[in-house]
Amino acid sequence: MAALRRIHSWVPLLQRPCTRSCQRAAPVTRRLLHTPPRVAAANQHWPRSTSVLQLRCFAPSACTLKSKGNFTNGQQTGLTEEEEDEDFMEDSEVDELFQQQIPEGIGDGRQRVFIVHPDVKWGRNKQHLTTAELMMAEAVGLVNSLDNWRVVDKIILSTKTPEKKRIFGKGNFESLTEKIRQTAGITAVFVNVEHLSALSEREFEEAWGFKVLDRYSVVLHIFRCNARTKEAKLQISLAEIPLLRSRLRNEMANLDQQGGGSRYIGGSGETLYEVQQRLLKEREMKIRSALDKLKKKRHLLRSQRKHKEFPIVSVLGYTNCGKTTLIKALTGDSGLQPRNQLFATLDVTVHAGQLPSRMTVLYVDTIGFLSQLPHQLIDSFSSTLEDIKHSDLLVHVRDISHPETVNQKANVMNVLKNLQIPDGLMNSMIEVHNKIDLLDNYESTEHNALPISALEERGLDELRRVVEEKILTSTEKHILDLKVNLSTPQLSWLYKEATVQDVQVNADEGSAVVKVTISTAAYGRYRKQFMGR
Repeated sequence: MAALRRIHSWVPLLQRPCTRSCQRAAPVTRRLLHTPPRVAAANQHWPRSTSVLQLRCFAPSACTLKSKGNFTNGQQTGLTEEEEDEDFMEDSEVDELFQQQIPEGIGDGRQRVFIVHPDVKWGRNKQHLTTAELMMAEAVGLVNSLDNWRVVDKIILSTKTPEKKRIFGKGNFESLTEKIRQTAGITAVFVNVEHLSALSEREFEEAWGFKVLDRYSVVLHIFRCNARTKEAKLQISLAEIPLLRSRLRNEMANLDQQGGGSRYIGGSGETLYEVQQRLLKEREMKIRSALDKLKKKRHLLRSQRKHKEFPIVSVLGYTNCGKTTLIKALTGDSGLQPRNQLFATLDVTVHAGQLPSRMTVLYVDTIGFLSQLPHQLIDSFSSTLEDIKHSDLLVHVRDISHPETVNQKANVMNVLKNLQIPDGLMNSMIEVHNKIDLLDNYESTEHNALPISALEERGLDELRRVVEEKILTSTEKHILDLKVNLSTPQLSWLYKEATVQDVQVNADEGSAVVKVTISTAAYGRYRKQFMGR
């Protein structure tokens, strides 16, 4: 009975207007998960009534493609996906869904975090492209990117058993526990591993008396705090589902041991576990249905851009490598506000810019990548990254001043591999070495890499030239100067079937020299119709 009385959180977390059996289950499903007594007693940020599921925040990066309109000579007008999705789901409904799992005490609270980095000495979990010190530095950066969060203390601790429940050996774990207990002002402990099992999390919380976070939960909380669009919030809610299922199984196993887990709910014929699983399934189906509608709208927008023959350049890279700063420099878009912060950009946006030939291209600003995130995170927002697959060119931006730049590149390449980017697109990708202004007399040792400073706008002319060269190749287009007779429909035909960059009229001859960007197929039709061959 004590276990059943702990059932508290699942109805506010999961229940929405649904079937009668859901409603019958409501009085009973009060608190499935509990915070360890030591946690509640240790600090008021984590009250006893707060469930582990409520405290745990899962919020994957979610990105909505916001095309800022029809583009004419680099100007943006009109069309936005936010305006196109009016009939897909009400804002209030999305917000309600999103707010159901706001972690109590973590979302708005001031957190003082103790960071623990397990330094794996050997085995498959050992990091070979980085060091424990650099991994710790990134963990500190993650914490500092959140408002009202700061690092109280940190420690790098060796381990030979990272797969064990307590991660560390007995001696190291006892010394770590003593250090945490003696450190004043702690409200949470961040164990810098990809993902802690529910058993490990509970073990640590009971031993240390504070809420325990892993790398996944911290990053996802950053995403949750920065989510602004409908799609972002839906993607966040979707990524929470598998992790909630994992904790449900774990907690129901505990209830079974106490003899309460198999009880039927209100004569519905369903056990408590079955009710919760069904609620999760219904929620997941609703979210996926809404995301499918957004995916169709994204496909429509992409088709419209293709129809207008605007080449698409996706700018990607590790988080905080300078993608937004670069796009702002290339397009002159004053609306872009780059920030020196991890995951400053969550929404994938599109911005128009011009190449040396005055050809208009669309630069897609993508979300930054990060190492050590579970595949569920990539899966949850992979549909929003489909625009990368359909690009005409990829530009990979690297922060060449960062000590982990090689490791960061490896992580980006791994994500692209998992997204199954076409070989042709990968082979034509431009690698940009950004932030050379932070290095003295930098010279690239990598073949074909372009050194630039997006902040100081150095090296951008060469980048534009290379982008144009590769765009012309990938889209099978040509930049031509064509002499046309103004008494014929040649000029109007070119305006319709190609991109006219410039027109120089010779009034005396009744002709004009027209600079156009035209595809091979269109040029063939032009020659056949107006040149007789």
